Amino acid sequence: MPIPESPGLPKRSLLRDHAYEAIRDAIVAGTLAPGERLRDPELEGWLGVSRTPIREALLRLERARLVVATPGRATIVAPVDQESTRDAQQVAAAMHELAARVATPRLAAWDLEQLEEVNAAFAEALHALDAERAIEADDAFHGVFVARSGNVVVPEVLERVVPVLRRVERMRFMTYAGRGSADQHAAIIAAARAGDAERAATLSRDNWLSLRFTFSG
Repeated sequence: MPIPESPGLPKRSLLRDHAYEAIRDAIVAGTLAPGERLRDPELEGWLGVSRTPIREALLRLERARLVVATPGRATIVAPVDQESTRDAQQVAAAMHELAARVATPRLAAWDLEQLEEVNAAFAEALHALDAERAIEADDAFHGVFVARSGNVVVPEVLERVVPVLRRVERMRFMTYAGRGSADQHAAIIAAARAGDAERAATLSRDNWLSLRFTFSG
């Protein structure tokens, strides 16, 4: 398998969490492609950790549907498929709908300014077909609502399901098909400025559900 650059993991940190995050990020970035076989010795050499945190990370990635393990045989990077994406986006859409509904009445003026600034950066990244910057800006945009919602369960749920969607987002943001997302964000901002929590929530939900069009046609 291709070996990503060393993430330089700090030894004092929880190794299983770092192993999970490093492998997850390599899968999301496409460095570890769908169908790629994940071999323990290679992962150990790359991450500089023992087999135990590697196996714990792979089990966690299997629960997140990013890897597929066949007992006694091999662990591979999971394919990007419509069913997994649909399941993940339904949960993500529900979480962001909830976050927007609760957060909108709590948004301060500087929150709205931040949303405008981040969406401008998002639109610029989409225009340049820069998927990395687009994903970063998209995270920052929705992160305002998640943070302001004050619901600690929402980010915990999103942490599990969003990585599955990241691969689909990356494909979308690398094409002109993703450019409409900035307009969707602008509509969410307008609803938030008007104090219309229900509309902001509905638009946030629809924004995440729009990923389904990646598989159409």
